[in-house]
Formats: sequence, structure tokens, C-alpha cells
Amino acid sequence: MHGVNEHSVSVEIGGQTLSFSTGKYAKQAHGSIMVANGDSRVLCTAVCGTQPSRFDFLPLTVDYVEREGAVGRIPGDFLKRDGRPNERTTLISRLIDRPIRPLFPKHFRCETQVICNLVSYDPNVETDVLALCGASAALHVSTAPMGEAVAGVRVCMIDGELVLNPSFEGRMSAELNVVMAGTSSAITMVEGGGDEVSEEKMLEALDMGHAAIKEIVAVLDELKAKVGVVNRELEPAPEVPADIVEAVRGYNDRIVEALAVGEKHARKAALKETRNAIVEELTAGIEDEDELATKTADVKSAFGKVEVAIMRGTVISTRTRIDGRAPDEIRGIWCEVGMAPRAHGSAIFTRGETQGLVLAALGTERDNQRIDWPGAPSGFRNWMLQYSFPPFSTGEARPLRGPKRREVGHGALAHRALSPVLPDFEDFPYVLRCTAEILESNGSSSMATVCGASLALMDAGVPLSGAVAGIAMGLIKEGDDFAVLSDILGDEDHLGDMDFKVTGTTKGITAFQMDVKISTVTREIMSKALAQAREGRLHILAEMGKTLNTGREELSTFAPRITVIKISEDKIRDVIGPGGKMIRSIQETSNTVLTVEDDGTVKIAATSAEDADKAAGLIRELTRVPEIGKLYMGVVKRTTDFGAFVEIFPGTDGLIHISHLAHERVDKVTDVVSEGDECLVRVIEINDRGQVRLSRKEALAAQA
Repeated sequence: MHGVNEHSVSVEIGGQTLSFSTGKYAKQAHGSIMVANGDSRVLCTAVCGTQPSRFDFLPLTVDYVEREGAVGRIPGDFLKRDGRPNERTTLISRLIDRPIRPLFPKHFRCETQVICNLVSYDPNVETDVLALCGASAALHVSTAPMGEAVAGVRVCMIDGELVLNPSFEGRMSAELNVVMAGTSSAITMVEGGGDEVSEEKMLEALDMGHAAIKEIVAVLDELKAKVGVVNRELEPAPEVPADIVEAVRGYNDRIVEALAVGEKHARKAALKETRNAIVEELTAGIEDEDELATKTADVKSAFGKVEVAIMRGTVISTRTRIDGRAPDEIRGIWCEVGMAPRAHGSAIFTRGETQGLVLAALGTERDNQRIDWPGAPSGFRNWMLQYSFPPFSTGEARPLRGPKRREVGHGALAHRALSPVLPDFEDFPYVLRCTAEILESNGSSSMATVCGASLALMDAGVPLSGAVAGIAMGLIKEGDDFAVLSDILGDEDHLGDMDFKVTGTTKGITAFQMDVKISTVTREIMSKALAQAREGRLHILAEMGKTLNTGREELSTFAPRITVIKISEDKIRDVIGPGGKMIRSIQETSNTVLTVEDDGTVKIAATSAEDADKAAGLIRELTRVPEIGKLYMGVVKRTTDFGAFVEIFPGTDGLIHISHLAHERVDKVTDVVSEGDECLVRVIEINDRGQVRLSRKEALAAQA
């Protein structure tokens, strides 16, 4: 084929063939990979600029894009055009970005873009791990200076057994479902959750996943060798002059004193004041503007290096953190519930300088969220959680915009954390929604959201199988020595080597998220971190339990009460009525919301028992079935020469033959009954067509 120089490699993972090919599609991109498994295909491209940007960070953008055509659908909107990114594509974009970003040199500043386009979707082969592997491969076969390849796999536990990249049915029934990414030497990212799984089982899953990752990385290295690409060489990062670093170290005591300030903003101000004072002292007497600017920048850079070294060194040598805590110590916790009377459930969770307000709302089935993206287990979501991070939570002033990727990701983590403990919809037929507003932030607001949402749902009367708490863990590693940190501060997250979040109950883990910045996180470190996280989680659960440890017995007076009744399937049309006229009338009359299912289940949502009873009574009247031998007080609707038609209850009438109007002979029907008369009758027959025969004569005899 003209212009095609295709190279491909493949590897078997979990009994499935994962293949990568390059040189055939999107050849003008700097790196292009078609990754395939089963009938799923993702085209991943990478473009890496050559001119450094003005930003003081790596301008890397990662987008995972899904088109309806890849799943054989036409968009349903007016324009018939694929819309903006949804929650799924946002989360997968984050999933790809997180393990890739740390592999670039810290001083690399060229605009870099990775785009992963879904080409074909096979439900049995989820495309998030395909896109992750393909994105890494596209960068690996380009000239981008990414240090080494990463790869991703999914590990699930199904019926107690760990499985790699399972089918759709396997993923839906899994007790543990995690996606992990890593290099040949270490796991660098984990995202997933489970049904209260143990720390030991989580470690086993990480071991299995990393073994598979090594196999995939090996074939990506093989593909790079076939292509023959050479990564571009970067000039070494500019070094701060050693004499300036030494000069700044002379102010060690003052920097230590500033770092020891406990409150976040006060510490920040103390460090800034100390830095400015050091700059002023070390640049005193310099008159040349260019020399002054250069020296000032060097001193500030040196100050940052010394600050990091002091913070990390203090933790390793003294086991004391910047706020004075021990490595496994949790900040002070206080909780409050019910502070929002009109919300169905509300909670404040405060841990140190991190505080979250969570409001819970209970709704009916018509309040659920429609989900139509690939891989969704069903068309609707009955449990929702949205997370917001307003600028005032960090003392900043910024315009309010829509949710950023970070907010979507934090909300998804908290949503996953609570899903395993929620009651089945059949047992508790309410749609549930929590909104989390972060009021203060200094370390792990997502974990505050988990704790606050657990309390808010219990305050709303939702019967959770157990309270859920979350904790953010960190790591400081220098050489062979390390310290695992519980309940990390924002600064410890920024300056540390690992950030991982664990949520769960007293029984086990429900959600897990980890990002690693170094390549030497051993199994020993992970084992210690998980054990320390469990201790912290149990401590937080105990503190939460002092406020509320189980769901309230009564729902909020403002929450809907859902009453479930059953009617015959052939009576559904009677309840709905022509064009929905009857069901609207019942709802308006009883001030309720009705949901009628195909099997005859009717759910009545009302804010009072009286309204629910009224609606149930109306429905029962509409759906009553006449019983042979039973007496009814009916109303004569029409008379004829041969008898009278009587409505025994709404929608059901029967015929009293003239011979059954009275004990004596009746010559004329109207001599006994007229239209509009109330008439006691007995059902004496119901034929195959459902027609009802009535008898006034037998009803009179029964009264005698």
C-alpha cells in the first residue's frame, strides 16, 4: 500500500490478544497507534511541539473522545452531532493523563497533546485501559521525551478469584474492580473500588496487575525498536548555583521556624516573609538590574529547594510533620448533622482545615439520571453525587464556572465509595442524590466528601449497610528510608512522593485511588500504607459515630414517602387512562407522584401518609376486580327493557336481568330502579369475556 510502513506487536493478557499497530493511520501525527482487543478499537495520537511555552509547567492535554458511530448509534439531539464531553470521557481522560504526566522531565515545557478516538466499541472489552495503553504507545513511538512506557490493565475479583480484563458480565458482577497503570519497575496509578474487600486482596490484585503491565511494556519497547524512533534530547535543567543554595541553607533555622507554623495561610505568609527577607539580605548592594533579577530568581529557587529538603528531611529524621503531627496522626475531627432543616439530610464534616457541606435529597424514579454512554450497566442511575470546589475554600477569588475535570473525578471517587453500602432500589425505592460543597480545603476534600455524604445519607434515613469514611495517605521516601503519612496536608501532597486515597467501612475497602511520583514504591511500602490507612479509617469512623452511626428511623418530613402497591397487569391501562388522563387526575387529587411499571407495580410518592393513602384508595377503586358472591352498592347507569346496568365500582359495571330485580315478577324495569339510583347487588356470574351478571333479588335475600 502506497505510503504505508506499518509495524505491529501483540501480547496475550487475560486470555485476550492486545495488539498495537503504527504507520498506517494518522501518519502526520508525531505518534499514532491503533490499539485493538476483540472488536474494540481506539486510535491514539500524540503531537509534541518543539518550542517551549511561556508556562512554568508541562502544557500536556489529554482527551479521550467517543463518537456515537463507534457504538452504532445516531445522536438524538436536533443537530445530530456528537456533543460535549460527558462524565465517562472526562474520567477516562484523567485516567490517561495521571500516569503519563510524571514521566516527562520536570523542566520540559513544549505543548504536548494526546487524543484518543474511540473507533469501535465491544462491550466485552472496555476501552479505558485500551486508550491508556494506546496513548502511552503513541508517545513512545514519537520523539516526545517521555522517560519510559506505561501500560494499564483492569483487575477484577469475581467469585473470589482475580481476573484480568474480564468481560462485561464479569465487570458487572465483580466484587473488586480496579484499573492500574505502571512502568516495568512500579505501579504508578490505581483507580477503582470494591465491595468491602480486604487490604490483603487489594495487594494481590496489585501484584497480578503489575505482572501483566510488565508484559505490555515489553511489547511497547519492542514496537519502539521496530519503528526506530529516537527521543529528542533536552538541555539539562538549569541548576541553581551551589554557592547560592549554600547561602540559603545558612538561614535553615528561620526556614524551619516558618515551616512550623500550624495554620495553612499563616504558614504560607511566614514562608513568604522569610523568603523575601533572605532575598533582600542576599541581594543587598547589587545595583545592576539584570544581575539583581538573576540573583533574586536564583535565591527564590534555592529557597524552594531548601524548603522541600527541610520538610522531607524532618519527616524522615524526626518523624515529625510540618504541623507537628506524627506520621500516623489524624487531625482533629468534628461533625454536625441536620443543620439544613429543609434538606432531606445534611452534614458538615470537618477534619483539620478541610471542611465539606453535604446535602442529601430523596426522589422518585422519575428523578433518576439517564446514562447512554458505552459501558453503562443500565440506562439509568438511581444514585448521584456531585462535588464542587468553590474558590473561597482556599481563600481565592475566581470566576465560578462549570465543573472542572478534577471536580468530576473527586465526585466520581466519592460516588464509587458509597455505592456498595446503599440499599437495593427494590428494597428502598428512592433515587438518591448528594451535593458536596467544599467550604475549606487543606488536604483531601474528596475524603471529607465521602465522610460527609455518609453522614448526610444516614441523616436522611437511608438504611446504609455501614458508614463509610475515607483517608488520604502520603509518602516521603529518601534512599531506603521512608515514612507513610496519614491524613496529608495540601503541602504534603504537593511535596510528597505518593498520594493515595482509601475509603471503606469497618469491614473493608470500597474505593481506592493512587498516584505515585517515584518509581520505587515497593510492596513493603504499599502493605504498610494500606495497614496504616485502615487504622486511620477506623479512627475516623469512630469519630463520625459519635455524631451519627446509623440511618435515622424516620425520613425527613419533607422527603417523599413511597408506598408500593401491586395491581393486575391488565388494569394498568385503567390507572393510566386515555392519554394519561386518569393518572394525572389521581396525582392532582392526592398531591402525589405515581410511577407505574410494566409488571403492575405502582409506586406512590407523597409527603404525607394521608396523601399516599388517598392515592392508593383511588387506584384500588380503579383496579378492583369483582368477586362472585360478593355484595356491592352500585349506581344504576342505564336501564333497558331486559334489565339495568349498574356500576359496582369505577370502571366496572354489570347487568341485572329483569328476572333478578325482585322476588316478585317485574313487568317493567323502571318500576323498580331508575337511572342514578343506588342499588345493592350481588355478583352471580362472570363469563369468559369478563362480563358481570348481577342480582338485586339475591342481595335482598342476603339482607333479610
